[in-house]
Amino acid sequence: MKAPWWQTGVVYQVYPRSFQDTTGNGVGDLEGIRRRLDYLADTLGVDVVWLSPFYPSPQRDHGYDISDYCDVDPLFGDLADFDRLLADAHARGLRLIVDLVPNHTSDLHPWFQQSRSSRDDPRRDWYVWSDPAPGGGPPNNWLGVFGGSAWEWDEATGQYYLHSFLREQPDLNWRNPEVEAAFHDVMRFWLDRGVDGFRIDTAHYMMKDPALRDNPATPPSWVSNFKPLGAYDSQVHLHDKGHEDIHPLHRRLRAVLDEYDDRFAVGEIHIFEWEAWARYYGSLDQLHMPFNFSMLYADFDAPTVRGLVEALEQSIPLGAWPNYVLGNHDEMRLLSRFGTAQARLAAMLLLTLRGTPTLYYGDELGMADVELPPDLAQDPWANEPGVHGRDGCRTPMRWGPGPTGGFSPSESDPPWLPMGDDVDTVNVTTQLTDPSSMLNLYRRLLAVRRSTPPLLRGEYHPLPDMPDTCFAFRRTTPGSAEVVVALNFGKAPVSIELGAARVLVGTHPDAADRVAGSLRLRPHEGLVMEVAP
Repeated sequence: MKAPWWQTGVVYQVYPRSFQDTTGNGVGDLEGIRRRLDYLADTLGVDVVWLSPFYPSPQRDHGYDISDYCDVDPLFGDLADFDRLLADAHARGLRLIVDLVPNHTSDLHPWFQQSRSSRDDPRRDWYVWSDPAPGGGPPNNWLGVFGGSAWEWDEATGQYYLHSFLREQPDLNWRNPEVEAAFHDVMRFWLDRGVDGFRIDTAHYMMKDPALRDNPATPPSWVSNFKPLGAYDSQVHLHDKGHEDIHPLHRRLRAVLDEYDDRFAVGEIHIFEWEAWARYYGSLDQLHMPFNFSMLYADFDAPTVRGLVEALEQSIPLGAWPNYVLGNHDEMRLLSRFGTAQARLAAMLLLTLRGTPTLYYGDELGMADVELPPDLAQDPWANEPGVHGRDGCRTPMRWGPGPTGGFSPSESDPPWLPMGDDVDTVNVTTQLTDPSSMLNLYRRLLAVRRSTPPLLRGEYHPLPDMPDTCFAFRRTTPGSAEVVVALNFGKAPVSIELGAARVLVGTHPDAADRVAGSLRLRPHEGLVMEVAP
């Protein structure tokens, strides 16, 4: 049977504000994305484009505070622009998925404006409202991800409303069937237009404890796998998200998708306990995939990576399909986390493991986080103590050299975020002419992946008895030559016994074409090889 497109494809995340500006206002737009589809489909060679939010929004959280789920913010264009983008993507064989943000709206959304207008308004119960605690103050101790209490007092109606993120992002009450029905209609609006599916934002937040119980304090002995979130990590977030009722909810969302042919949903699930994470697959009737973020905050060394891959392979339900993510719009860029040599190794790892990989725009160039002075910071999270702001990983895509890097046609209106000092070397035009560039490594990896059946659908088998700094595995599928991937995470060379092999692609551009007997891997070198039967 032919595998579903979302199992063999490579997903590429586009942050619309930062991909291509066609109007000269310093902000990317939908028409800009449309004009760069040939780069995505042909020059780079990805299969699926995921668009971060482009909906009408006050932009307090850069689009994740939505005031209308069924339109396009004029900042990015209009629905006609979206339809042209979708049609042209499909014409090039690209799938297009869009963000669905179901946990919260903007406080300017008409639903919330009606909800806060009166306790008697029909939409009052569309959001989470509560009376003060018996002694006064917020109903419980829940904290917002962006800092402070998760509750905001509304003087006019004498109650608090819940906001898991900014106070301008009130949480919807998914226990109200009218809210669920409204979101089913939102999904059908975009599915009817032809989108291929959704990336569901904060997909595990939507159901909270109906009794609104306090979260317990983080035990001193508890070691978290989460990245530091300032005061937010002072609690174990037991009751403010992920209530057991979330799983029937996702089954019903999946049922809407299944009304349409060949559609897909992946959920943002920041859960690091494998059993709890895997439950979001359900009996293959919830999410097609919950995002696997296990490597985002882990040490990037051979034993850790091998352990995470083995844990996923042991935890995933029978018949479910894995996935890997190494970067996105909320995280430091690969190059800033790992350095150049390890970022090249990370590219090979991501594109050769069993499962669907997701790339973040610009990582294929080796873009690094841009350091911003405080007066240019735009991320609402940037001022939270102990938190690394997200502006640095959201800077504009570099298409060529020059002050605006080909991102904007105007030099009089600077891009919404600075380009960075290395724009003249880290850009598409310059790197395409350099065989050793990061971009050409990604292009070679994507081409080999697409043409090599074991890398698309093959089984995963770890190779035993490797040196401590080496992670190696086999990918096998009936009727095709076996593929071996060997990755040296260390600073010293290592040797492994392999047998006769043909090198398909290496992280170092001067990798040998053939290997026989003992294979010597240089520091931070990775090879993808076809092994003789």
